[in-house]
Amino acid sequence: MQEVIQEYKFDAHRWLARGKEDNELVVELVPTGQEGPEPNTYEIQVITGNVPKAGTDANVFLTIYGEEYGDTGERPLKKSDKSNKFEQGQTDTFTIYAIDLGPLTKIRIRHDNSGNRPGWFLDRIDITDMNNEITYYFPCQRWLAVEEDDGQLSRELLPVDESYVLPPSMEEGGGGGDNAPLDNLALEQKDKSTTFSVTIKTGDKKNAGTDANVFITLFGTQDDTGMTLLKSSKTNSDKFERDSIEIFTVETLDLGDLWKVRIGHDNTGKAPGWFVDWVEVDAPSLGKCMTFPCGRWLAKNEDDGTIVRDLFHAELQTRRYTPFVPYEITLYTSDVFAAGTDANIFIVIYGCDAVCTQQKYLCTNKREQKLFFERKSASRFIMELEDVGEIIEKIRIGHDNTGMNPGWHCSHVDIRRLLPDKDGTETLTFPCDRWLATSEDDKKTIRELVPYDIFTEKYMRDGSLRQVYKEVEEPLDIVLYSVQIFTGNVPGAGTDAKVYITIYGDLGDTGERYLGKSENRTNKFERGKADTFIIEAADLGVIYKIKLRHDSTKWCADWYVEKVEIWNDTNEDEFLFLCGRWLSLKKEDGRLERLFYEKEYTGDRSSNCSSPADFWEITLSSKMADIDIATVTGPMADYVQEGPVIPYYVSVTTGKHRDAATDSRAYVILIGQEDERSNRIWLDYPRGKKGFSCGSVEEFYVAGLDVGIIKKIELGHDGASPESCWLVEELCLAVPTQGTKYILRCNCWLAKDRGDGVTSRVFDLLDAMVVNIGVKVLYEMTVWTGDVVGGGTDSSIFMTLYGINGSTEEVQLDKKKARFEREQNDTFIMEILDIAPFTKMRIRIDGLGSRPEWFLERILLKNMNTGDLTMFYYGDWLSQRKGKKTLVCEMCAVIDGEEMMEWTSYTVSVKTSDVLGAGTDANVFIIIFGENGDSGTLALKQSANWNKFERNSTDTFNFSDMLSLGHLCKLRVWHDNKGIFPGWHLSHVDVKDNSRDETFRFQCDCWLSKSEGDRQTVRDFACANNEIHDELEETTYEIVIETGNRGETRENVWLILEGRKNRSKEFLVENSSRQRAFRKGTTDTFEFDSVYLGDIASLCVGHLAREDRFIPKRELVWHVKTITITEMEYGNVYFFNCDSLIPLKRKRKYFKVFEVTKTTESFASKVQSLVPVKYEVIVTTGYEPGAGTDANVFVTIFGSSGDTGKRELKQKTRNLFERGGTDRFFLETLELGELRKVRLEHDGSGYCSGWLVDKVEVTNTSTGVATIFTCGRWLDKKRGDGLTWRDLFPSV
Repeated sequence: MQEVIQEYKFDAHRWLARGKEDNELVVELVPTGQEGPEPNTYEIQVITGNVPKAGTDANVFLTIYGEEYGDTGERPLKKSDKSNKFEQGQTDTFTIYAIDLGPLTKIRIRHDNSGNRPGWFLDRIDITDMNNEITYYFPCQRWLAVEEDDGQLSRELLPVDESYVLPPSMEEGGGGGDNAPLDNLALEQKDKSTTFSVTIKTGDKKNAGTDANVFITLFGTQDDTGMTLLKSSKTNSDKFERDSIEIFTVETLDLGDLWKVRIGHDNTGKAPGWFVDWVEVDAPSLGKCMTFPCGRWLAKNEDDGTIVRDLFHAELQTRRYTPFVPYEITLYTSDVFAAGTDANIFIVIYGCDAVCTQQKYLCTNKREQKLFFERKSASRFIMELEDVGEIIEKIRIGHDNTGMNPGWHCSHVDIRRLLPDKDGTETLTFPCDRWLATSEDDKKTIRELVPYDIFTEKYMRDGSLRQVYKEVEEPLDIVLYSVQIFTGNVPGAGTDAKVYITIYGDLGDTGERYLGKSENRTNKFERGKADTFIIEAADLGVIYKIKLRHDSTKWCADWYVEKVEIWNDTNEDEFLFLCGRWLSLKKEDGRLERLFYEKEYTGDRSSNCSSPADFWEITLSSKMADIDIATVTGPMADYVQEGPVIPYYVSVTTGKHRDAATDSRAYVILIGQEDERSNRIWLDYPRGKKGFSCGSVEEFYVAGLDVGIIKKIELGHDGASPESCWLVEELCLAVPTQGTKYILRCNCWLAKDRGDGVTSRVFDLLDAMVVNIGVKVLYEMTVWTGDVVGGGTDSSIFMTLYGINGSTEEVQLDKKKARFEREQNDTFIMEILDIAPFTKMRIRIDGLGSRPEWFLERILLKNMNTGDLTMFYYGDWLSQRKGKKTLVCEMCAVIDGEEMMEWTSYTVSVKTSDVLGAGTDANVFIIIFGENGDSGTLALKQSANWNKFERNSTDTFNFSDMLSLGHLCKLRVWHDNKGIFPGWHLSHVDVKDNSRDETFRFQCDCWLSKSEGDRQTVRDFACANNEIHDELEETTYEIVIETGNRGETRENVWLILEGRKNRSKEFLVENSSRQRAFRKGTTDTFEFDSVYLGDIASLCVGHLAREDRFIPKRELVWHVKTITITEMEYGNVYFFNCDSLIPLKRKRKYFKVFEVTKTTESFASKVQSLVPVKYEVIVTTGYEPGAGTDANVFVTIFGSSGDTGKRELKQKTRNLFERGGTDRFFLETLELGELRKVRLEHDGSGYCSGWLVDKVEVTNTSTGVATIFTCGRWLDKKRGDGLTWRDLFPSV
């Protein structure tokens, strides 16, 4: 192929100079000898408006755009037919020579803000195409001024028909300066334009600010804005200072999709150098907010010396929302004395279903406030606001009551907007004819108005304009609401602060209203008094929520609200809100604003959500099951996702390098089997916190798609500038529903200019340390607080659950903002160990806070997987003064109307030994353990003996109304080491179950003392009634095999059981025609004699062909669904969830291995393990500076058979837990079984309490089995995640 080169010749033969020929410095040329556009002359008439100070001394520039041949380029308008250009009310004529552009499409007019009076009010520009004798009219009627309007110095204008600008009587070609107003065109022009809000962040570096003139150019796929000077900041008068944020407005036409921003300055001023963090461009009409990272200098003496940079948007930082639409809002001030106002007027527009716009002030500056809203005037505004839908139900107007004459008499309000298909407009009229003034009428400055009529103008297909006028059908009623507020009768309850209320109904809200004038009292909100207020508003429908707040001004600002009653005077509906809370900075939780829900309200309370964790919890709740995800709007739209959703815990440790921190937004993506991927899960903080600081450990509760077994995890952030580098030291992911925690040592940069230059990285979890944290099941927990005065609480609430298969640890219930209030039911998600069916629940409160009492009605638990329900009833106080005068309660589980446990009473007899100094003055506590769980902590307080626990004495204590523990197996005894003689030698304890008339003895015969024996004050004792057998040698196993529906077999099956102690021989199940097994959907039971294997850990299953059996080429498979193995001597049950297809083979080397899914240990087995054992605990302290601690250290060891309780690690005359040191301790307790967890903590005491723990090693001295629990984390309030305790798990 031959390359073709074309040459184009452009002949000029003319001067480009001032004073030569036509004085032009710009000329447009066409190729010589080719057909193309003809030269043209454009006559420009610039009409300056006839308003005060409308003229300008600045240099003005014009760009003309055509349909066929581009634009003229920017031309200065210098030579006018007037000696003094651009004066008020003046028409200036200019001539521009250019190539014929074809029909004109738009113009761009701007000035450089120079001169003594740069501000300019441009009425319009008329351009006459001299070749074609066509005049185009470009109306403006706006300011190009820093201090006026929106502060822009540049405008893009569209041509309009001459009928909009020329009076009907004017002859053709008239072109006068005073034209008719373009009242009916502004809305359509606003719809065709795009208004960008440009936010620029100056960096927080030395000398980062600039004194230079800054400009910006926005580039779209269709056009660009041209160079736009940024002069009028909405935030600061002194622009572009260090660490400041500036906001500007840029309006343009036909830009297309924004893809680039050019930011720069002219390098003038004393300090022109400038460090730009980022630029954000928000386009409400497009519903898109884009961020353009920079993070570089624009300076001649910094970086690469560039003062202009091109920035590209970061896709991950783009925020999308529902696009705004334009409204034309016209407010008519009445023709009455003093009707005008200097106050700033605001408006809120409401659609159906309480959808509304934000509250928007109409004036942008003080000058506009003085100019608009004069007596007998119409004030028109074009605003971009949220789309409220097809129907406007009401509007709210009001003002801020500022200025010399704030009172305002409004005649009516017109709202005009485009029809949905933009082929016409509709105008709604809202009558008012009322004062908005504190000295007139009802002294209110806020009014709600409903539409009276609608005027529609629509262009038909034949081009005709159809006009329709109709009255609004069934508008909302204007209602008077009587609001009665009861101030509590407690000391200091009254307030002198200004109080505000917002009332919410299913049809909308009132907006915030100041409760200024009480109808029945001159001194409002006094202790024990009720105040009545009248609020006028459009009908709210069913009222369900109120918001109360005060401004905390005046001397006595604290306020205690007892209740609020709201009365609808029209239909006499009454709504009651039980409050019983302080609004105070000093009391309760220090809040001045509270939400209260109506007494009978049972609907959604997601408006209480403030943190990402709250929204994630909603996505996990059952209420999401019936919701179409596509219809979810608002904040929840960022959290919902298709498919099954489960919770995850993500922990990220940032490195300690000086540049390791980042302010970027981080995310994770989970990748499972077969490359199934979750959505991008953002790691967002609650409000007010952002970024990852050096050395920090940040933890996040999130929810995402259940991808099965997680194979990989992607970690990244949305930062794109050099300043957004991030050094990740460690990443942890916990999956409660799988009982697995992954720990990845990353030590890598996520940065554009560090490491390999990537801001996201995929980690393979094969490289992670895997920790077994115990499988959790998701439950939806609903707590009912009673309808009694003071029933709500501020105390911390703790829960312990017991089931057939064990118990949970004590966990704290998160109170959030407004949980556990009077006559309220609160629903939230809990992760609970798989111990169902439940038998009982223990609830404890700590009795702290300003409301230390709680009336608990009942609690419901719903299994999110199976839907099983368990109810727990109480109906009494948890209080030291009321009801049963206790802070702890136990509730029996009720399943299908049947109580799972029986009630009993216990008599505890304690015998102190007959040895010297055996008695104690300390406070003694016990916990009784049985087959149905434990009793919780029981204080041994009231004995028949006046002086308890004396030498050789027996003390008896009675505990009534307790849930039966069944056969008892263990007793924990301890004391608090207080008193003059705390040491205690205990002989034995007898516990009598009075309902069963059975006594259980716990033989002790040892010291509980810090100065005697082994210096332990906590002891566990086994029940002497239970016989401990020798370890089994042989036993029988019952094997139950469930065959699934995806494949049965006529062949043989073999199994081998793998236990902790032994491995079984092969168990062959022979299939025959007479005794057919393994049919689809059936269950087969077999018995198998074997040596005792201990706890079964895994199972080998093979599918074996019978002898001489022909095997076809197609694969034959057997679907094994579940296998359940029961050890018959002790009754331990091992469950294997296989759900696998096993192919038929001739050889035994083909098999599948399944690990145990769930184990149920029988009480008889637990009893056998309760023998005294010494555990050696070795604690290794880290080697970093300051790693040692002076605090008191405690440890709790958890095993399959129980825990040790909280034990202090202490040795006399030794300085423990020093940097790099190893400390050894011995703890005597009953056998714990397989060790599962260690909790290490300290009390924060001492001069240097922070502690870096390397690892903990626990060895069972009787078996020699050692378990290592790695840590490598700080226990320090000032480092890492700020925790002084850690749960450590053995790695898998």
